[in-house]
Parts: sequence; structure tokens; C-alpha cells
Amino acid sequence: MDWSALLRMPMTVVLVLAVVFALVTLVQLVALRQRLHAGRHLAASWRALLCVACFALTLLLAGAGLALRGYRLLGEEAPVVEIDARILSPQRWALTLSWPDGSTRQLPLAGDAWRVEAIVLKWKLPALLAGVPPLYRLDRLSGRYDDPAQEATAPRTVIGFDEAGAFDLLSLKKQYPRWVPEIDTVYGSGAFLPLVDGGHYAVSLMRTGALVARPDAATAEKISHPLGG
Repeated sequence: MDWSALLRMPMTVVLVLAVVFALVTLVQLVALRQRLHAGRHLAASWRALLCVACFALTLLLAGAGLALRGYRLLGEEAPVVEIDARILSPQRWALTLSWPDGSTRQLPLAGDAWRVEAIVLKWKLPALLAGVPPLYRLDRLSGRYDDPAQEATAPRTVIGFDEAGAFDLLSLKKQYPRWVPEIDTVYGSGAFLPLVDGGHYAVSLMRTGALVARPDAATAEKISHPLGG
């Protein structure tokens, strides 16, 4: 497991803080019990307030961690996903997606090319001046046909990566904008490349928010000579 990749996920940092405050809450509970047992009611009341405050922060951080599930910090150029393709039949493919944290997923796809799209969130001035980098997450993977007429009629593959569901940060921003006032802009970016049997592709995201897809040397050779010529 790539720990550096995990630390680039804001969910990881926020959930670690939630665990820390949960432990502090437990410590305050033990101290509260000791004060009550000793009959020190004034000291116990202060411990009770601290306990409630720490527990509230624990819940808040845990909720924020859930809302940030799937998002990652955007650096100068962040690796997003690697894709390996294997042909099953004409215009039918098996793809293996590998993420920077070591997780993988196998997916079927129909078409002549794959397309991946990401969502990028940028912050308003207070967070921006504090140096908080933009966040991004993969939004979907889809198949793409070379022939526009076939694109309109042939079976299509669209696979979403909305990991947090309705509790996603973007969904919260749309439904409750006052809860998440610091988000400045939300925009998407996409990239696609032709599929070849045995193809290997690397997708990264620039700090500008642009997705970049690159085939390895062998794949680039197959794309440039699809018939082996």
C-alpha cells in the first residue's frame, strides 16, 4: 500500500483527526468519571463540557471525511489512474484500472476508445490564501465509438465513480450551498485514447485541472499502426 498516496487523500487526514478527537473524548470521559467519583462536581462539569465539545468535533470530522471520500489533493501533476486493456471481441474490452493507492478494479467496456472524466474543486480566498490545494476525484469512465452514428445507436458503457453517494461534497454544495461556502468553482475535465489489445495508459491531472492521458511506448506504437503495418 502506497502511504504517500493515502496521505494525499484529504479523507485520510480528516478521519485521522476524527480518531484523535475520539480518543480525546474517551480520555475526558475517564477523567469525568474520576471527578464524579471524587465528588468534585465543578471540575466534573468542565470535563463534561470538554467531552461534549470533543465528541461534536469527532462527529463533524467523521462527516467531513465521508463527504471527501474519493477526493484527492491536486499537486503539480497528480497521477490519477492507470488503465490496462484486453480485447474480448470487436469493440468489446476488459479494462483493469489501477489507482495510486494500490487498489484495482476490473470493468467491461464497449467502443473503440475509452474516456475518463474528473471533477475539480477550487477554493475561495480564505482557503486559497491558506495554501489549501484544489481537490479532484474521478467522476466516470465511458466507452467512445469512432463513428458518430454508431455512438448514437450502439450499446454504450458509462461507469460512475461517485464513491460517497448523496453525501459527496459536490452534492452537499449543490443542495446546501450555505454549508460549504468556501468552494469557488466546480468544473470537469476529460481525456480519451483509442483502445488496443494489451494497451497500457497512464492518466494524470495537471494543477490547471486538465486531464492528460498518455500511452506507454508499446501502446503508442500499436495506436499509430492499428493493423500492424
